Amino acid sequence: MNSLKAWLRETKQTLLNAPGLLFAIDRALFSVLPGRKDTGRYSLLLAPPGGGNIGDQAMVESFLENTEGPVRIIVRQHQEVRIPAAHQDRTECVQLRSLVYGGLPLRLLDSLRYRRLLGDARSLAVVGADIMDGAYNWRASVNRSNLACLASRQGVDTRILGFSWNGKADPRALAALRRAAEAGVSLLLRDPVSAARIRVDRVEGVTETADTVFAARTLDTSAADEWLAALPPGAPFALVNISGLVEKKTPQTGEYRTLIDGLLQRGLQVVLLPHVSRPGADDMTACRAVFDGYRDPRVHFVDRLLEPAQIRALAARARLVITGRMHLAIMSLYSRVPAITLASQGKVEGLMQLFGLDELCIEPRTGFGERVLGKADTVLDRLAEVRGRIDDRLPEVQERARLNFVLKQSAQKRPSSPRVAQVRAAQ
Repeated sequence: MNSLKAWLRETKQTLLNAPGLLFAIDRALFSVLPGRKDTGRYSLLLAPPGGGNIGDQAMVESFLENTEGPVRIIVRQHQEVRIPAAHQDRTECVQLRSLVYGGLPLRLLDSLRYRRLLGDARSLAVVGADIMDGAYNWRASVNRSNLACLASRQGVDTRILGFSWNGKADPRALAALRRAAEAGVSLLLRDPVSAARIRVDRVEGVTETADTVFAARTLDTSAADEWLAALPPGAPFALVNISGLVEKKTPQTGEYRTLIDGLLQRGLQVVLLPHVSRPGADDMTACRAVFDGYRDPRVHFVDRLLEPAQIRALAARARLVITGRMHLAIMSLYSRVPAITLASQGKVEGLMQLFGLDELCIEPRTGFGERVLGKADTVLDRLAEVRGRIDDRLPEVQERARLNFVLKQSAQKRPSSPRVAQVRAAQ
């Protein structure tokens, strides 16, 4: 009897969370509610999950830095996103807990609030990143596409910002994205490999761009000044990230000992840098596990999550970056520093192809420590050449990233090349 009750509860919950049912109810609601205003005041952003993920925060900040006027950001919880002081006066976070991840009946209330937000929106941007193909959570992927579809049908200029596509999309996520494209949603793929994959899946309306973080406009040198004070003056260092997500699939501690030992032998200091800290994929835990195995003053551990502008400034001073997180690679390339990156979810290959650095993408299989070390040797021996290749490609990549912020229904011109603001936190 208990097992039957549990099955019934689970079945009921599955039905109430079904994206198809939620989408049908949304369409019915939207059809009977008053139409939206001709012009909206706000730029509306559907935020990524955030909450302890520097990459997610960086994408939100890049949106703010490249979008003029008042902004409303839809979040699941307020603490998932931090609004920099420079944008607080014009930015409002709207908490809709159940809009993307919830089910009936609470989802119904959030749908009504979402419809009201669209009524005064001049545009909607959905942060696509790596969460549109269903690899992590197919229901959330479908819901995001459906919400974009509904907005476009209401006449709102709607975009899914720079996202990757792994080529093995969940069929339900693929169907929802096709429906959104047919409704007029702009699909902005962030690399040529993802664009090719999604075209093979017969999705229309694809524009090739680059990750939105390449359009960032700020640097903050405070953290670099603080953490690098522990290094000998002028000492070269490698910035090394150990991904908690990769750790779930591949044991890494031994691999990173091999790698770090090799970097130390080559005269580099090593700075361990977490990029994500949240349950189930915690870089802080993974980095500390490796750091605790050393009693070497040449190995350093940044024991807190930094801000995106701080990461960019810190990466700019590194000789080399080695990372299991793609957005750290993006911020390193932004700073013209080579980034050897462990590939996961099929999303890194296209990034490296943008720079002609396909060889810096390495699968995190057993023995990857030696392979990464060998690649590091090659990069360090040819550092001027590799940096030159990044320098040659970066302006075009940044221009592609700025395409994410061009509204198709407006008369505005393409955003001009950004000035990078140098800031330093007050001591």
